[in-house]
Amino acid sequence: MKITCAKDKLNYAVQAVQKAVAAKTPLPILTGIYLAAHNNKVELQATDYEIGISCTIDAAVHEPGEIVLSGKYFQEMVRRMPGDIVNIESSKEDRTIKITAGMSQFNLLSLPAEEFPVLRRPVGDNLLSVKDEVMRDLIRKTIFACSTDEARPIFTGGLLEADENGIRLVATNTHRLALKKASLESNVDSPVKMIIPAKILNELARVLNYEEPMNVSVYWLKNQVMFAFDDIYIISRLIEGQFPDYNKVIPASFNTVVKVNTRDFLAAVERVSLLAREGEYNVIKFNFANQTITITSNNPDIGKAFETVPGEISGNDIEIAFNARYVTDILKNIDSDDLYFSLNTPLSPALIKPVDDENYTYIITPVRTN
Repeated sequence: MKITCAKDKLNYAVQAVQKAVAAKTPLPILTGIYLAAHNNKVELQATDYEIGISCTIDAAVHEPGEIVLSGKYFQEMVRRMPGDIVNIESSKEDRTIKITAGMSQFNLLSLPAEEFPVLRRPVGDNLLSVKDEVMRDLIRKTIFACSTDEARPIFTGGLLEADENGIRLVATNTHRLALKKASLESNVDSPVKMIIPAKILNELARVLNYEEPMNVSVYWLKNQVMFAFDDIYIISRLIEGQFPDYNKVIPASFNTVVKVNTRDFLAAVERVSLLAREGEYNVIKFNFANQTITITSNNPDIGKAFETVPGEISGNDIEIAFNARYVTDILKNIDSDDLYFSLNTPLSPALIKPVDDENYTYIITPVRTN
C-alpha cells in the first residue's frame, strides 16, 4: 500500500475510530487500526467486538492495499506530525510501514491485516432516518441516567423506540429515569424497540458534531444496530432482555407542583451539594413551603449547608430528600428558563420537567432519611 493524504483528514479519521480500539484484549489485532486503500479512498476501522467504527477519507492511492497499525502509537504520531501532508507506504520485504510528514519519519511494525475482523455494513430493510440534532438531543438528555452496574446489563443502555408517534429514548438505573421524545420527519415502516449500550450512544453523540445539518441512518438486525452518516458508520451489539414498562413509573397526578427558575435552582443545589459526598451522606433535603424552597445538606464529618430559593408552590407543603448528583444531573440538561418539580409524598417518586417542553420527563426516587 502507498498513499498520500491531508494530515487534518487523517487525524479526523483516526480520532473518529480510536474509541473502538481495544485497550485490554487477548487478541493483539484488536489493538490496531485497520486501513484499506482503494479508488482514491482510505477507510479506517477499529473494533473491540462490542463497538466498531469506520471512517472513510479522500486520499491519493498510488498502490492499493490493507494494513493494520498500532492504535496507540498511530494516533499519537498522526496528531503530532508536522506539515499538512502525510505519506504512508508499506514494505514488500517485511511488515514495516513507513510514515513520513515534513522532515519526520516513522517506521512502524504492522499487524497481519488478514486477521482483522473487517466491519461489514448490515444488509436489511430495517431503516430509520433521524436528524442529527434530534439524535444528539435524545442522547444528551437521557443517557446520563443509565446504570454503570454490569451485573444488570439491561440498565446499562438506553431503550430506543420509534413508531408512528415519533422517536423516544429512555434510560434508567431503577433510582431515576429520563425520557425524551421527538417527532420524525419520515414515516417508520415498522415499529422499532431496541436497547443500545450507553457507551455506543455516547460515542455517537461525540462524533455527531457537524456544523451542517444531516440525517443519521439507523439500521438494525436482531442483535445489532448501525448508525451511518457522512463518512462514518458505527456498529454495535444490542443488549438483550426485556426493558421495564417505563410508563408505569410516571405518576398520573401530583399533590404538590413547584415552578422554579432553572438557573437559580441549579446554582443553589450545587452550592449546598458541596458538603454532600458520594456514599452515605450524598443526600440533600428539600422543604417546599410558603412559596420558598429550602435546600439543606448535613455531613457530620464536614458541616452543614443551607440555602433558600423562591418558587411558585401549588398544593401541599412537603419535605423530601434526594441523591444530590441525581438532581444536578437533570438540572444541567434542562434548557428551559423555568422547570416544574412535581411531588406527592416524601417516599414516592417525583417528576422534574421543563416548563416549555412536554417531551422531556425525569423521574427521581427519594431517599429515606432518619
